[in-house]
Order: sequence, then structure tokens, then C-alpha cells
Amino acid sequence: MTTFDPTPAKLFTRLVLYFVVVFGASAMITTSWPDALQYMPVGGHHALDFFEIEGDEVTISLSPGDDEQAQDTSQPITGGLVAFAISFLAMHLLGTILLMIPIAWTYMATKQDVGYSKNFARALIVLPICATTTVLLIQDSLALAFGLAALVAAVRFRVALDEAIDGIYIFAAICVGLAAGIGFLGIAAGMAVFFCFTNILLWQFEFGENPIERLKHERKRAKLARPRD
Repeated sequence: MTTFDPTPAKLFTRLVLYFVVVFGASAMITTSWPDALQYMPVGGHHALDFFEIEGDEVTISLSPGDDEQAQDTSQPITGGLVAFAISFLAMHLLGTILLMIPIAWTYMATKQDVGYSKNFARALIVLPICATTTVLLIQDSLALAFGLAALVAAVRFRVALDEAIDGIYIFAAICVGLAAGIGFLGIAAGMAVFFCFTNILLWQFEFGENPIERLKHERKRAKLARPRD
């Protein structure tokens, strides 16, 4: 990453290659192994819809919806079902990382001139993981939702954002995490593609460029580049 000299053209090429590889690999996997689709959160699946807990026994219903049918088709949890649940969760989290990498690249490239925080760039990668896990835990539980709100209010996160665009990137990370959590990672993928390439176009054509603001950034860079005595 340190040797990458960002320009709109170079970033465009990098993102195109990345998305082609990721989407191409996903298509090849699903073509050669059709059952892989059930592990991928791209069609609105809810990871916990098939899990039922009654007392000390955990069962998985193969036909959720009708209570009588669910009781007839439920079965004790087995190693294979545990492996399926773990794989399904892993695909949720892996999908968020794969989609946030190009978004983080776009952020670092477009902010190269004015500088950016290393911790903020890393937070863009890991934030959707927390959002995805939160959605999977809450599902349709109103009590858990209120519990999470109370927990966040107690913690009181404070993050100072230098520019409004930083908040937009945070919102994009949350969107990816929420989409993965409810099983619509395909929508998140489409959003990531349009989000990245829209920012490249704005960067290329210097949309909203302010000469005074540019002068401030140039003075800031000159001050940082000045050797210390």
C-alpha cells in the first residue's frame, strides 16, 4: 500500500481488477458448486431463522413458518448443522471485509492530498463486522434492540471527524454491515461499486473544488514536509 501512488486512473484500474476477481471467483464457485449459494448472504436469508431453543435442547427447523410442520421436521443439532451455521456466519463477515477493502482504498486515495488517519482507515474495515454481528444477534427481538441502544448510550462513543465525507464513509461501512446482517450482501455489493466509482468521478473532475481550501491544504502539507531542526 505504501508504494501505491494514487491517481483517479490508477484507482479506477485497481478497483476494476479487484471487483472482476471477487465477482468472477464468486461466480465460478457457485457454478461449480451450486450448494454454495446457501452459505452466501445474498438473497435475504436470516441466519437464525432456522434455529429454535427449547429448554436445554437446541434444534434446527428445516421448514420454518407452520408450527406443526416445524415440529415434525425439527431435529437435534448435529456436527454438520453446526458447521453450516459457522460457515454461514463466516461468509457474512468475509463478505463485509471484501466489500469494505475497495471502499477503504477509495477513501485513502481521495484523501491522500489532505491526509487521513490510519486508525480511521482500519476502522472502515472492521466496523461492518460489528454491525453485521449486531444485526444477526438482534434479528426480530425488540428487547435486544432496546438493550443495544442502552449499551451504546452508556458507552457514548466520541469520534471527531475532520470532514463531512468522513461521516459518509462511516455510513457506507454501516450500510454494508447491515446489508450483510439481513442477508442482502448483493445489494451491498452494488452499493460498493457505485459508491467507489462515483467518488472516483468526483475526484477526477475536482467537483466542488475550492481554491481557498486547496491553498490551506497546500500550506498544511508544506508545514508537515518541512524538516525539523
